[in-house]
Amino acid sequence: MGMLKMPSGRKIKLVIFELLELAAFSIPTLVIMEQFAKAYHNVMKTSDKTHYWLIVSCSIAYVASVTLLIWVPVKVLLYKKRHLYKKIKGWRPVMMMCVVLTTLPSFSFSVAITEVQKNSTTASAPIPDTLPDLPVSLVLTSLIMVDIIEKLRIYPLRGREEGNEDNYIHTTTLQNIKTVTEQVTQNEENSAPPQPGRRTRASQPRRNNAQWLSLDVQGPQEPSFNSGILRAMSRRDVRSEIFLWSFLLWSDTIEMVRVAGHPAVYKSGWLYPVYIFSFISLLRIILTPQNPLLNSLGILLQDIPFIFVRLSLIIVLGTITPVLGLCKNILVTLSYVYFNHLTKFRVFSSFEMS
Repeated sequence: MGMLKMPSGRKIKLVIFELLELAAFSIPTLVIMEQFAKAYHNVMKTSDKTHYWLIVSCSIAYVASVTLLIWVPVKVLLYKKRHLYKKIKGWRPVMMMCVVLTTLPSFSFSVAITEVQKNSTTASAPIPDTLPDLPVSLVLTSLIMVDIIEKLRIYPLRGREEGNEDNYIHTTTLQNIKTVTEQVTQNEENSAPPQPGRRTRASQPRRNNAQWLSLDVQGPQEPSFNSGILRAMSRRDVRSEIFLWSFLLWSDTIEMVRVAGHPAVYKSGWLYPVYIFSFISLLRIILTPQNPLLNSLGILLQDIPFIFVRLSLIIVLGTITPVLGLCKNILVTLSYVYFNHLTKFRVFSSFEMS
């Protein structure tokens, strides 16, 4: 008898990733709608659980239908037709399906749960002091995990990733070196005879990113370790940083959704703008990680709307949302506008000299 052929690591990785993505796609909707069914059953104040099981069965039918009719066909199509990836530029179909088919219904039924409880006048089903954090955290965690899996697909899960560490060392080295172009430019400026009585614009070469890094700025130098335990502690792997930055990127939205659990928010009409603008901020996750539009859309879809929402909440309800979050939104917006747009004007240009 011949020995059974073991599946390759690539196939195992593919199966694990697909199962995790399917779980992240389906579980949040089932949990949120079960919470809605429970809240509705408590409001009805009856021992008959017909309505409860009807809502639960509808949620199961919804998840099964979108999985079989949309999720699985799109996944098979993208896996079989590799050339389609070359035609899709700037956005990710998998994240689009998660945002539209999972996150949007989950946020909608989270609002419906509070509305059902607020409309109840029975003493047996009072409005809770705080909203449960598990359903909303589960929705956002599942969305972030799908994002992490999509980013990890291009990397192997075994072996070391040397490229990121090499780039870090190369960038650190550039900080201590002056480029030849800078030295030549400085010599030309020093040797040029002065021309009094006329204001001229100094001709400066256009610097690229590497030349900006090589400027001789005053500041502490970055250390580098070549041996011992410090070298082991200083290793950086892009695969582990994907997890770190994926959660840090959405910390502002997570904090905003957490504010919705405050009784002064979800018992009033402020629940709607908080959930609406939180969902709008999540639309950026549809874009590819290196999309040039990510920075500007981050300002338009998250920071600017969050400024008005947080400022309004602080004025009306007090500091139920951290002032630090408001400062973050304001500073990020101002820095983006200044460095990307205002520095192009003459009054803000540092390359003008007499």
